[in-house]
Amino acid sequence: MPSRTTDDHGPIRFGYHGSSALVRSLIRDAGFDDTGFLLREYDVIDPFRALRAGELDVMSVKFRVDEPDLAVSPVLAHDARAAVVAAGHPLAGRESVSIEELADYEAFDRPGRMPAYVWDEVVPPRTPSGRPIRRCHQVSTIAEMMRLVAGSTAVHISLASLAEVAPPQVAVVPIHDLPSAPVAVAWRRAEPLTERVRAFVEGVRRGDGER
Repeated sequence: MPSRTTDDHGPIRFGYHGSSALVRSLIRDAGFDDTGFLLREYDVIDPFRALRAGELDVMSVKFRVDEPDLAVSPVLAHDARAAVVAAGHPLAGRESVSIEELADYEAFDRPGRMPAYVWDEVVPPRTPSGRPIRRCHQVSTIAEMMRLVAGSTAVHISLASLAEVAPPQVAVVPIHDLPSAPVAVAWRRAEPLTERVRAFVEGVRRGDGER
């Protein structure tokens, strides 16, 4: 069983999903050396499970997170919105697309225990003009999503940082009329923090990395 606490001489266990480069940037912007952190990708099906179980010390969160047992830092960065599409998709060669255009294609539904209020910000149920977005497909990993997109006309309404992990068979196209996702750091509200984790949390609470 993983330890519920971090040894003050060991690395801080930092959960992330998608882009590790963004997380490393947050750590450095807050004035810390990223070699003192152990990055672990968390499961999007149940995104807060590992943090709540004590398997992580902190985790990156995107969009609004309102979980009573979790504390959340100020906004530290923003991740632009983008559509993940097949390399041969009609929208793949565009400089940017509108969310209204994406309603023409099947999109992705909420995975597992991902809170519905978060997913509604990731993949809105309707466009600003009121067109329904068909949230048809459900996958459990980024790799699964990429494979499904690569072999179909489905679109994943997501984040520009996924370009870091996208295979050649898919394209990541900016969405010009959705606001960027705020990025922050979360930790367990009630658990005592080790000295090293507390120092990092205090740094991000001050918004040292805000940009």
